[in-house]
Amino acid sequence: MCDNLDSAPHSAIEATLDGLPVDLPSERSSVNAVRSFLEILALEKQRVLHSLSVDGEPLNLTSPAVHRGNFSRIEAGTISLEDTSVLLLDTALRQIKQVRGCIESAVALVLINDMRTAREIWWNLASQLKEPVLTLSLLPDHLCGPANGRASLAQLRKWQLEQIAVIISIIDLACCSGDTLKLSDALETRVLPWLQKLSELTALWRETEMAGLRLGIKHGAF
Repeated sequence: MCDNLDSAPHSAIEATLDGLPVDLPSERSSVNAVRSFLEILALEKQRVLHSLSVDGEPLNLTSPAVHRGNFSRIEAGTISLEDTSVLLLDTALRQIKQVRGCIESAVALVLINDMRTAREIWWNLASQLKEPVLTLSLLPDHLCGPANGRASLAQLRKWQLEQIAVIISIIDLACCSGDTLKLSDALETRVLPWLQKLSELTALWRETEMAGLRLGIKHGAF
């Protein structure tokens, strides 16, 4: 059997790729089966999937689909192999979301532990702050640079890493105070706002890239 529990009657499934309808083979009646078929269609055009939604619910393309019950519509979008900026931006956004969730948990967690444990919680998270910045450093200069009247990505990366160093130093000082309330407050007022700004900037870059990709698709890129 090719299908699994995440399946629906084949005749009830509608699939689109970059807004165009796709005729599915009869055996493609599960989410993962349809996704695999759409991947093949994209690769045949030297493109890769960058978005997938089931009945309007976006799926994480970095892991197998988890979708129980019937479904009726799958929509997928692609990018060319040259347009990897969106993939990098998506990765950075996931990294930001992950570390932000950890920091939000730590804000409360350090309050119910002694300072020694609270410090270890923070030090375990501190090294994760640079991960999205390193991912963003792989972006091409056309996304943000002197040609657009902005600082270069190299300069932005330098500033962001300097900001991380300052933030870590401030949180470390709170750790030295011996007061878990001060540590919790520093995490909430220093780290979370910085992550929020980084997320907003990254999302803006992604929106700009996606607008360009949609324009390319309308002009027959796929």
